[in-house]
Amino acid sequence: MCADAVRPGPSRCVVCIPARNEAERLPILLASLAGQLGVATRLRVVVVANNCTDGTAATVRARQAAGAWPGLEIRLIEADLVGAQAHVGTARRMALDAGADWLADDAVPDGILLTTDADARLPADWIVANLRALEQADVVGGRLVIDQDGDADPKLAELHARIERYWSGVRRLEDLLDPPPYDPAPRHGDHTGASLAVPVSLYRAVGGLPPLPCGEDNALVGLLRAHGARLRHCPDVRVMVSARHQGRVSGGMATEMARRARVLDGEAYLLPEAAHWQALILRRAALRQAYRLTGSAWVAACRQLGLGDDDLDALQNYPNDIAFVERADRILESRAAPARECPLDRALADLDALALSLRAAA
Repeated sequence: MCADAVRPGPSRCVVCIPARNEAERLPILLASLAGQLGVATRLRVVVVANNCTDGTAATVRARQAAGAWPGLEIRLIEADLVGAQAHVGTARRMALDAGADWLADDAVPDGILLTTDADARLPADWIVANLRALEQADVVGGRLVIDQDGDADPKLAELHARIERYWSGVRRLEDLLDPPPYDPAPRHGDHTGASLAVPVSLYRAVGGLPPLPCGEDNALVGLLRAHGARLRHCPDVRVMVSARHQGRVSGGMATEMARRARVLDGEAYLLPEAAHWQALILRRAALRQAYRLTGSAWVAACRQLGLGDDDLDALQNYPNDIAFVERADRILESRAAPARECPLDRALADLDALALSLRAAA
């Protein structure tokens, strides 16, 4: 979708951060932004401090006044969200919208929005790695690296590694059955609010981030892909995320960390079976093949996959195969049975066995 006449630089960027009661960790994030390599001008940063009761905003102002982050130009927005709007989705949208407006007011061409979480910590090349990845993509997700506080529990670290092996196994199946040309290996599988980069023009084109109480980041990525955006999971883009168990969002990273802690106490860690991923990847591959057809052949292929006349009417206009597959698969997925789950170790063994059989067949 992007045809970059001018390579975007850090001066065209704004980093957008929702923060709730992060007086302790937000300064760590801002320090990591202040230390970014390859940023010759002051880096624009928007912080939306929503419903804070711990002095988050006052802490930022005091550190700014003391000259803590001379490389940052920070716009701090304090918000008291109420009722159904009091959640991270509203705050992140406010931050992204404010960032987009800031770039527009400064007449910045080819502006880039980046977002991360207030409790994250960024490597020094985060900005330049995102911009480099955007040269061949429309949206970039960063790899989540768990940032352990103090001495890491070796058993927990081993669990983290096994879970990562599982998701690497899913991507290996994708490479064997339907490798994405716009997101080649090596790649990770993360595209969360902890690290996303997207051009302002594309963000505006999809109507902005859906203000959901949880999963607002994945919802935005879904909208972008439904518009044909090339999503890149570049291994050079990474972010250190907090390992704390008590978070600010139900269903966020802290919820996952609490779940993993319970696994060490005997709770089973269940994940979809390998067969689920095989069926999903093959379905998306068949949709990609159907995209290349025209006329009655396209209609016949779509109907064979389970799409009815009303579905085909809704799928008439799409910019590329990414958009068609995303929109059509969303319809088919809504009608599919829930994925069967099994314990992590069995899931790992099944993924390995399936990959071996596919390689042998090839």
